[in-house]
Amino acid sequence: MYFVISASRLMKASEVRKLCAEFRNDPALLLALELTVKQEWYKRKMASAPTLAIAQ
Repeated sequence: MYFVISASRLMKASEVRKLCAEFRNDPALLLALELTVKQEWYKRKMASAPTLAIAQ
């Protein structure tokens, strides 16, 4: 399974390597982050979905 990590700020290469090492060494942390991201994505998807309302 491949993951793409994006940053909201410019990071140094050493910071990126450190984050990748943390994720590689702690699968539970990666799972928690993945669940959080999926929840946010689902919320945004549901917020932008059209509602089924009767037009009058």
